[in-house]
Parts: sequence; C-alpha cells; structure tokens
Amino acid sequence: AVFMPHGLGHFMGLDTHDVGGRPKGHKVQTLDGFKNLRCCLNLEPGMVLTVEPGVYFNNFSLDRALKDPKQSKFIDEKVLDRFRGFGGVRLEDDVIVTETGIENMSKVPR
Repeated sequence: AVFMPHGLGHFMGLDTHDVGGRPKGHKVQTLDGFKNLRCCLNLEPGMVLTVEPGVYFNNFSLDRALKDPKQSKFIDEKVLDRFRGFGGVRLEDDVIVTETGIENMSKVPR
C-alpha cells in the first residue's frame, strides 16, 4: 500500500467508476493495502473492469513507512530519494471477462 495506495481496478458501466464492486453486506477492510479495494466480487463473464497497476511516490505514505520498522527494512532510502517528487505512473487496461479469460479492450503501445 505504500507505493500503490489505490485498489487494483474497478468496475466500469454507466459511470467510469461504476458502483457494485462489493457484495451487499461486505465489510470494508481497514488494513493498509486492502481498504481501497473496489472490486471484491467473483468475476463472471460479461463483467467489464479496469486493471490498473501503478507505483506512486507520495511523501506522506513514504515518510510513514520509513518510520515503521516493519516496513522500512524493505525500503532503500537512498534509492527512494531519487524518485521523490516524481509523482507516479499507472497503466490502465479495460477488460471484458469472458468464459475463458479476458478480452483486453485497450489497444495502445507500451
């Protein structure tokens, strides 16, 4: 959650960020890394959603992680300092769930 503070994706429908990613009565998680998940359903053919992996360098999140011994042991602060102020990057693919996998609707060069 330090470098990817958002969920991995969301449903698409009439609105770009369509509602309905959580079943009725679903308890929203409060743990870092889980609290921003917007898609908590079993996927079925015909569903349309985004897949958006990304990395962000948010000073608030980074500073908090560096103060936490459980997280800071995994972060090389000298390397991290090279990326502070960069912001971040996220790739987004829009996919349709099929019977056998997905159909990627994003036709862009990478």
